[in-house]
Amino acid sequence: MLIAIIVVFGGMMWWQSKKAKQQQQEKQDFRRNLQPGTEVITIGQVIGKVVEVDEQYEEIVIDSEGSKLRFGFNAIAREYIRPAYVSDAEVDENGDPLPDQDAGTPTADESGQTPIEASITSGENDAAEDVDSPAAADGTATK
Repeated sequence: MLIAIIVVFGGMMWWQSKKAKQQQQEKQDFRRNLQPGTEVITIGQVIGKVVEVDEQYEEIVIDSEGSKLRFGFNAIAREYIRPAYVSDAEVDENGDPLPDQDAGTPTADESGQTPIEASITSGENDAAEDVDSPAAADGTATK
């Protein structure tokens, strides 16, 4: 039983080590393949575009709002992708997008349609009123 636990523990350690080495290799490949114009974010949360890559000294120069900064390769965390912005006025309390509300233009759901149950009950009431009213017997009733 003890041997099985040791084997499982050793297997888990080997798997974690392999995974860590793979992630480290991916980061190194990303940093070595950086090209000018790529937007990056550093480990210090500085965002800028790559201006120059010096592989000999493992340095990179980024331009952040007009300021050129020189960093070591290890300081680059990842490529920066600007998150989408949605204002609070465009979503409901659950975070779902609100339907488009053009002024004066009814949507497909608001185009004067009534539920089937409501139209059936109101249609029956209208027909009963027409038959029971004295004007309906004369044929002079108009709606």
